[in-house]
Amino acid sequence: MPNLKRHFQGLGDHPALVLVDVIVGFTDPGCELGSESASVVDACSDLLNIFRKKGLPVFFTTVIYHDVSQARVFRQRLPALNVLTPHSKWVQVDPRISPLNDETLIEKQWASGFFKTDLQHGLETAGADSLVIGGLTTSGCVRATAVDGLQNEFKVVVVREATGDRNQTAHESNLFDLQAKYADVLDLNEVLELINELPGGNESGAKSAAMMAS
Repeated sequence: MPNLKRHFQGLGDHPALVLVDVIVGFTDPGCELGSESASVVDACSDLLNIFRKKGLPVFFTTVIYHDVSQARVFRQRLPALNVLTPHSKWVQVDPRISPLNDETLIEKQWASGFFKTDLQHGLETAGADSLVIGGLTTSGCVRATAVDGLQNEFKVVVVREATGDRNQTAHESNLFDLQAKYADVLDLNEVLELINELPGGNESGAKSAAMMAS
């Protein structure tokens, strides 16, 4: 059966970066949920740097369960998720890409960054017209967030090197499927070039960095 015809959409004039669950529980192989993700974190750092330079909106997500009732069925399916409690180190954003004071951290309990969260409202308030998505894992929360991004009428770009999975076959097959139907899957350098071509300067990013240093 032939592939469906599809159109490259790329980015709008004011994209937002959404880094999905780049948290210690997923980047530290010492956690049951984790895997070796240094290259993914490095790629996410590159994206952060250029979004901050351009003064474009940045959102992070993490997974936190405050009580046994939250996402009960999901956690029964994947009991390893039960380590993601409010005071656990596993729910913290990887310190190599810590959010700045003016960057939004969204708490979620299910796969999609949109489901029962304030992400949609935050994106609308920031004036975002498209999404650049990186994070962990490709077959789970990245995919769910990308699909919901499309369903909430955003153009979506998923960055190949800025995503990862505990299973490489799952990573590649989900990127293939996302590209086929829901998003443009692009290499990191392509995305950096697209962002760099947008108007805007580093005034906002420099201000945020100064705030963190003070």
